[in-house]
Amino acid sequence: MPTLVLLRHGQSQWNLEHRFTGWWDVDLSERGIAEAREAGRMLKARGLEFDRCFTSLQTRAIRTLHLVLHELETLWLPVAKDWRLNERHYGGLTGLNKLEMIEQVGAEQVQIWRRSFDVPPPPLDPDSPYAVAGDRRYAGIAVPDTESLKDTIKRVLPYYDAEIAPALRRGERVMVSAHGNSLRALEKHLSNIADADIVGLEIPTGQPIVYELDGDLVVRDRYYLSEK
Repeated sequence: MPTLVLLRHGQSQWNLEHRFTGWWDVDLSERGIAEAREAGRMLKARGLEFDRCFTSLQTRAIRTLHLVLHELETLWLPVAKDWRLNERHYGGLTGLNKLEMIEQVGAEQVQIWRRSFDVPPPPLDPDSPYAVAGDRRYAGIAVPDTESLKDTIKRVLPYYDAEIAPALRRGERVMVSAHGNSLRALEKHLSNIADADIVGLEIPTGQPIVYELDGDLVVRDRYYLSEK
């Protein structure tokens, strides 16, 4: 049976500081590095092996994957990097402290921006120091100025269908190292989660999620590796 492992990157420095991150490139914290290494050790202890990996263009996800593959002694595995697996773009919230925003606009409004299905945050000012349109990794890409989860799904699922699903149908064992919202997009699709329910799904950092699939990529089992 095809196996798919989804892994949210280890804790980033801005996760630690309670800041909205989105497309801004932030590295792992010391705890995040430890989480990634532990994820790799858990995968190795369970005998899980991989044939192909996918990740975003963001350092925290790439570095998490490298740390995991180092623990698995498989740094040689093919890795595809694509912007469509990037975190959701948090628009004008990028760089702001979540706790301070709750004090300014109220917990209800912040929760809507963070967890609603189709309400995006205010757009990012093009002159913001957190604008990434000039970053050469995004050359030729129409960088969004904000995204809802619905917007994120619209870019993640076509990539899954075009690149990840074909690898799984070939029987390859696949790992995807990405972000809370790009992985929520995949989980929504794989587990057929309703729009109203996906907003409550929390994906912890550094915890491998194992999907066992049949030949038609229908889910046979889904579990956190730490729970079995």
